[in-house]
Amino acid sequence: MTQSSETEKKDQKKQRGPGVFKVMQSILAGAFGVQSDKRREEDFSSHSPWPYIIAGILFTASFVVGLIVIVNLVLASQ
Repeated sequence: MTQSSETEKKDQKKQRGPGVFKVMQSILAGAFGVQSDKRREEDFSSHSPWPYIIAGILFTASFVVGLIVIVNLVLASQ
């Protein structure tokens, strides 16, 4: 490969935005408070915050629903 084609591939990769797996990793790491500064900077340099906002809302909602289910199961068993 030539230098210009490698540069073009890197530019295309940056324009596509974060993948689903990367967003999930960032959300979970942020929720547990173990995210590195390097990863946080990568997240904030992304073109759009919407994937992180949507994933954060979905994670929070599923976490709250999970807690409600667990509490109801514990209270029902008494």
